[in-house]
Amino acid sequence: MFILGISGLYHDSAAALLLDGEIVAAAQEERFTRRKHDPRLPVNAIGWCLDHAGVPHDGLAAVVYYDKPLSTFSRVLRSYAAVGLGGLRSINLAMSEWLRRKLWTSYEIEKALRGIGYDMPGDLLYSDHHLSHAAAAFYPSPFERAAILTIDGVGEWATSSIGRGAGRTVELIEELRFPNSLGLLYSAFTYHCGFKVNSGEYKLMGLAPFGEPRYAQAIREHLIDLSPEGSFTLNMAYFDFLAGTKMTNTRFDAVFGGRARQPESDITQRECDLARSIQVVLEEVVLRMARHAQSITGETDLVMAGGVALNCVANGRLAREGTFERIWIQPAAGDAGSSLGAALWAWHEVLGNERRTVPCDSMEGAQLGPSFSGDAIRALLDEEGRPYVRIEDDGERARRVAELLASGNVVGVFQGRMEFGPRALGNRSILADPRSSSMQRVLNEKIKQRESFRPFAPAVMAEHAGDWFELDHDSPYMLFTAQVAEQHLHAPETVAEGADVFERLHSIRSSIPAVTHVDGSARVQTVDGERSPAFHRLLGAFHEITGCPILVNTSFNVRGEPIVHTPEDAYRCFMTTDMDYLVLEDCILDRRDQPGWTGEAVELELD
Repeated sequence: MFILGISGLYHDSAAALLLDGEIVAAAQEERFTRRKHDPRLPVNAIGWCLDHAGVPHDGLAAVVYYDKPLSTFSRVLRSYAAVGLGGLRSINLAMSEWLRRKLWTSYEIEKALRGIGYDMPGDLLYSDHHLSHAAAAFYPSPFERAAILTIDGVGEWATSSIGRGAGRTVELIEELRFPNSLGLLYSAFTYHCGFKVNSGEYKLMGLAPFGEPRYAQAIREHLIDLSPEGSFTLNMAYFDFLAGTKMTNTRFDAVFGGRARQPESDITQRECDLARSIQVVLEEVVLRMARHAQSITGETDLVMAGGVALNCVANGRLAREGTFERIWIQPAAGDAGSSLGAALWAWHEVLGNERRTVPCDSMEGAQLGPSFSGDAIRALLDEEGRPYVRIEDDGERARRVAELLASGNVVGVFQGRMEFGPRALGNRSILADPRSSSMQRVLNEKIKQRESFRPFAPAVMAEHAGDWFELDHDSPYMLFTAQVAEQHLHAPETVAEGADVFERLHSIRSSIPAVTHVDGSARVQTVDGERSPAFHRLLGAFHEITGCPILVNTSFNVRGEPIVHTPEDAYRCFMTTDMDYLVLEDCILDRRDQPGWTGEAVELELD
């Protein structure tokens, strides 16, 4: 029995497919279209999922959408009614989008399926937005039962929810409603600091350690009335997102020291302080919500989803607080993962099928997307006249790549199935030596082509994680931060007075400076041989050579581009940056041997 789950029409569209309740495929539309955060109906992702699993053209038992459009439309209309004439700037655009596409979701999905040769199996099923998040968090988790916490911008009316999962049942107990949204509050500061909403929130999180929380009290006094349980009310006098074209307004400007930073202009200490201040407040709210979830459910384990669940700094603090014994977070925590949650909800709740847990989780290491055979890759390279060395033996190839990395080379790795979610976890990754004091700058400026302050994540062999980081639990999906262990940190170098605010990052003295953020933290990925055998083998080879079981792991893309999908995407990114080597399955390409690049460079979109 095949069940197809779909998310789309807002941002981060995706599709996921179940076969008899097992996850067999999941992918984001952006990877196929090369349009970052693509909001369109995920026709390409749907087609790939169905083709990958060999679904007969009449073989779908159910198709499930992750949201209820009519409920969302009601909320949009009421928002415009609440602001009256203030909504005239944007109502025409919003109504045009709704009347053209969003109100006809069932028809659009049926048309899309028929366009790729598949029959619609009866009526489209609709799951509530936060129920889809909750299902994506609980059903793939390793827990028999758990408290559920979902936090995002908004879905229909809910902006966060607390629930309980037990067996095959997910129950939502309490919810916070629009416009009182932690996700939108954080996005308001994302906007005010000059970053793109629904895209730049992780930049705000990375910027926060450079600042001081000097605006945190102003946030508490002017913007948010927070209860001990974590529920809150936003003071909408300071925001313009109800029905406007901006997130903040002039009252917001007056409280926080001026107008929003213009994108691409210099980042000042004010933006750093704003980022730190909202991060502190966000953590406070998340901690209160989690404690309340524990008190009303009585559960000892917690699962999380929703866009705010990607805030790994808050997750790390929540884990250290010890409110719950164990925490599991859906690796595709945003709307993309809700395609999977919608399908799982239908399998368990609508169709009444029992649930089976597995010791790690049932996400297959998030390796749920397309892969490309070595034969197909070699045929492409031969046809295009692109020199390579083939190393068939897995161990020998890992040893050779480890030697290249230990010699200071930057290596793009393309192997196995593409990851589902925003993180590259070793299959679509750019790797480097974390011991290099210059590598963070080199990767940001010459490879990723992005802001200099952005930190990089360490991928560490799971069995050695405790020796290098203050971490007492697995973090396979790069969703928790932890401090670098004290024995690997040293006193920072002195920074000259008046130096650039980000020069502090380059003053870090650490055994692994390329993955140590300015506050001594790191967004850790623990790699084990069960989930990621190839990546674990490479880390092991690097450890044997250097004594360090860690590599810099960043996604295989440049700024404004989605993570690479095809070998051709990978080669283009390789040739239009300063990467030294490219691994395509069992082929290793040396940049110096390649013919001159005559194709198009990656087209960057400011984000």
